[in-house]
Amino acid sequence: MLPLSYLREHTEKIKEGLAKRNFPQPELVDKLLETDQKRRSLQSQLDETLSKGNQLAKEIGTLFKSGHAEKANALKSQSTDLKTTAKVLQEQLQNVEVALLSIRTQIPNIPDESVPSGNSENDNEEVFSAGSIPDLKENALPHWELAAQYDLIDFDLGSKITGAGFPVYKGKGAKLQRALIQYFLDKNTAAGYTEFQVPHLVNEESGFGTGNLPDKEGQMYHVPEDGLYLIPTAEVPLTNLLRNQLIEAKDLPICMTGYTPCFRREAGSYGANVRGLNRLHQFDKVEIVRLEEPQNSRAALDQMVDHVKSILEELELPYRILKLCGGDLGFTAALTFDFEVYSTAQKRWLEISSISTFKSFQSERLQLRYKDRNGKKQAVHTLNGSSLALPRVLAGLLENHQTHDGIKLPKVLVPYTGFEIIN
Repeated sequence: MLPLSYLREHTEKIKEGLAKRNFPQPELVDKLLETDQKRRSLQSQLDETLSKGNQLAKEIGTLFKSGHAEKANALKSQSTDLKTTAKVLQEQLQNVEVALLSIRTQIPNIPDESVPSGNSENDNEEVFSAGSIPDLKENALPHWELAAQYDLIDFDLGSKITGAGFPVYKGKGAKLQRALIQYFLDKNTAAGYTEFQVPHLVNEESGFGTGNLPDKEGQMYHVPEDGLYLIPTAEVPLTNLLRNQLIEAKDLPICMTGYTPCFRREAGSYGANVRGLNRLHQFDKVEIVRLEEPQNSRAALDQMVDHVKSILEELELPYRILKLCGGDLGFTAALTFDFEVYSTAQKRWLEISSISTFKSFQSERLQLRYKDRNGKKQAVHTLNGSSLALPRVLAGLLENHQTHDGIKLPKVLVPYTGFEIIN
């Protein structure tokens, strides 16, 4: 959430940021400020009433002690009236605070100044590209056909067990999946990220803290009997490890990584764009999360981008990086870089990673603070990124490394798989 003080002091800047997002309810800003003013007025009235009540109680006590019982009893009715008024004000204040929180949770993060304007993914800005797209002539097969040919993934069996979007990996396909997970974790820990194993179910407080709840797009699987949610990404449990904590500046940055399966309802269309590994309800992903002092967060974002670059270069995959425009930004993000790998067989780019800074937006929801070197409490900046999401990485490896003799793996994966080629 945006801090209330920031909303009051930078109202026009916030409205401009929401316009860059093409946010459909800019009037919520004014509604929020009106509600906040009402809250502050009620709080002031309540404080004044409670103060008068305390003063009156002391006066009544003094009168009783000095033997002026008649005067003390005369004041008791005033005391009762003040208590009644205070109770009414407290109830009104609670109702206004609920309304205020409801409005705040509907307003997205404000885009960073560097975010380009635009309405959709078509307006995203390409900022980098690397790698050579292999020339596979007309014989290139899409990954779902390669998976069937080499008996790597069984999509039909997954549908039998669960439903569409829940593939079964087998044989060398399962080993390659496991190899990628281990390789990603090794790369992350070597770069200074501490590995965590975290729960795959989270409570409502955790989902709220990262901005996944309220679930505006209906993407999360819910277990209503227990009030729990299947995680859409390891970002949720990892970031919530520090919820409601005060961190010392000397302990920052905090860098975390973790492997988890991810669960998303992903209501989508039919056709080639969602075939095979292109869109799944359950998939594996290795995540990186950072907590930073505000002045260091942009440098940290660049470091995360460079880190993922190094992984993709070792995987020998052609990729590009897009800076997302305002209209394509996620609800909680201030600035996002998307990584895309080229699918040679499908002849299109596939998103495989998003690296974002949320600035203080998540920490406001998480009540996550740090004490700076002057002893002042400030909101931590949070960042996260995929390092990496496995389905489309696997799809890219199968399609871009296919040969007449089989699928030749990049050298960096051979120590993890124990084989150089899938045939």
